Amino acid sequence: MMRVVQNAQMQIGEVDMSHIRFDPKSRDDIPRILRGLQHLWMDRALRKEIVRVLEEGISPQVDKRNGRPGMTLWRILVCGVLRLDLNADYDRLHELVNHHDTIRQMLGHAPFDETAYHFQTLKDNVSLLTPELVDEINQIVVNAGHVLVNNKDGEALRGRCDSFVVETDVHYPTDINVLFDAMRKVVRLTAQLCARCGMSDWRQHAHNVRRLKRLMRAAQNKKRSRSKSEARQAKHQAAMEKAHQDYLQVAQHYLDKTRASLAKLEARGFAAELDLVLKLEIKGFIEHALRQIDQTRRRVSLGEVIPHAEKVFSIFEPHTEWLCKGKAGVPVELGVKVCILEDQYQFILHHQVMENKTDDRVAVSMVQEAKTRFPDLKACSFDKGFHSPANQAALTECLERVALPRKGKRSRQAQAVEQSEAFIQARRQHAAVESAINALEVHGLDRCLDHGIEGFKRYVAMAVLARNIHRIGAILQQQEQKRERRKRKYSDRDTTLRWAA
Repeated sequence: MMRVVQNAQMQIGEVDMSHIRFDPKSRDDIPRILRGLQHLWMDRALRKEIVRVLEEGISPQVDKRNGRPGMTLWRILVCGVLRLDLNADYDRLHELVNHHDTIRQMLGHAPFDETAYHFQTLKDNVSLLTPELVDEINQIVVNAGHVLVNNKDGEALRGRCDSFVVETDVHYPTDINVLFDAMRKVVRLTAQLCARCGMSDWRQHAHNVRRLKRLMRAAQNKKRSRSKSEARQAKHQAAMEKAHQDYLQVAQHYLDKTRASLAKLEARGFAAELDLVLKLEIKGFIEHALRQIDQTRRRVSLGEVIPHAEKVFSIFEPHTEWLCKGKAGVPVELGVKVCILEDQYQFILHHQVMENKTDDRVAVSMVQEAKTRFPDLKACSFDKGFHSPANQAALTECLERVALPRKGKRSRQAQAVEQSEAFIQARRQHAAVESAINALEVHGLDRCLDHGIEGFKRYVAMAVLARNIHRIGAILQQQEQKRERRKRKYSDRDTTLRWAA
């Protein structure tokens, strides 16, 4: 597919990127993110670097000079950043890029240009932005932000590092509702495959799914008795086991029927490649269903406690973890932890998706990778969760100053370090990282809407990039407001002097 950075020939009525005006008093997010994007485009050196990364990172194996025209690279970046900064899904993004005047100006459309973006076009093109590509652009953006805040080369950067949970788009998991997720996919996909191949074995698949759901609800409603009477407890236990057993028997019946249908289809042979894909997908969901049947039977009938390592919390987002951060009112979060490192100018220097990792296992790598990108990083603060003796030693070698509180009883030397003025000051400033985490959650990272672990990583990387561009836009807006205040101040003074003369 042929792709250009941005159309070189402007259309009649199209506004040049540098002439787009924003209301400096606006408190909405859209003007700030667009102002940040405008700054990146207007700076020729920045634009050249970003364009190079986009050209090398988006479909590098495809010749962008041949084929039918696709979305320009600049429009892909704008759409991806807007989606995350506004915490929008693709439906809202579709509405904005087609009907929001200022956004369409930023995309390079004239007022009477009726070019419209299709929903699937936006989804397919934004997904071309890989986490590695976005991370490289983020480094360019942070350097541009440091120039704006007059951070000179060699001036020390002070970081603060913390982790938080980004939730995946899943429901609360129990063994029986995860089984229902697997069974409804098995039934529907098998019915779809049979219909494609001309078999009528699954004509009542919608009724089968409703039957499974009724049995699941019946099992959910059977609670363990809190009565002190042993007879009543035994009665409730028998009713609960009966409800679960009925549910498992029907589920096993449909699994057996699915295997029989697949055997018939395999004997006939599959005519299309899509049929083979559906068969493999069905077999994957059958494995999930068998695991859940086994775990449900062991838990309800045999009274076993299922080991945590054997549990799967979502068959659609298998990377989902069961996380207990100890927050008040939030006993459990379902998602994946993300670690960020923010500097004193509120730019996020680096982030890391922590798949099955604890804080103490990422502390050193976070600092080392951040220093690779930004060698001026000289100090960093952490919470107690990042402490380990090995981390204390490794971080001391990497940084000039480390504010990492120790756990448990401290030696006199450790007490002296943590009671020093520099350590106390760093700990006081460390709380500001919670503001960055809250900003990320407000601007997209409350819940990941993309699928799969690669989609999760892309979603997080785009949120970090969008936040840094938003920060640039906020700085520029503050500078414009300050100039306007000074202009009004001196304008009033000149008027007073003229009247006095």
